[in-house]
Amino acid sequence: MTSGAPASRPVSAVLFDRDGTLVVDVPYNGDPEKVRLLPGAREAADLLRAQGIATGVVSNQSGIGRGLLREHDVIRVNRRADELLGALGAWVFCPHTPQDRCPCRKPRPGLVVEAARRLGVRPEECVVIGDIRADVLAARAAGARGVLVPNAATLRSEVDAERWTAPDVLTAVRTVLQAPGEVS
Repeated sequence: MTSGAPASRPVSAVLFDRDGTLVVDVPYNGDPEKVRLLPGAREAADLLRAQGIATGVVSNQSGIGRGLLREHDVIRVNRRADELLGALGAWVFCPHTPQDRCPCRKPRPGLVVEAARRLGVRPEECVVIGDIRADVLAARAAGARGVLVPNAATLRSEVDAERWTAPDVLTAVRTVLQAPGEVS
């Protein structure tokens, strides 16, 4: 831990972004057969479950608001991902477009707050792991901590703007478990 860092807060739940963090990002995917886990995703979920830490997913799904998907399609894709990941505790998604300016769409805090509520924890006890800065900003807006796991689609400016990043989701989870105070 760096000098002057705040005391470690407990981690009661880890919330993941879905596309690009847990599963391969297939834009506006409504087909459960196209769901493919990213390397380390199942292991990360298993590790958290073994430690008794609640898990959930917070995901923007603007394809619903754009008329490209139905809510039922997203739920079917989420169920397939859940099967592959081994059952996560809460799945919360925002169906709105960016133009709707709703309170749930990341980077706003609504998804994180709702997932924490469903899991029975305070947002301050959550860590959000995602592949774009909106994930980390949503965490901060809710009082949670965030970890950026960049991929090929992540903007370099987003990586440069974040204090805490990890090369992959499994490394992010291991670090959260080993040194929760390092995650801001």
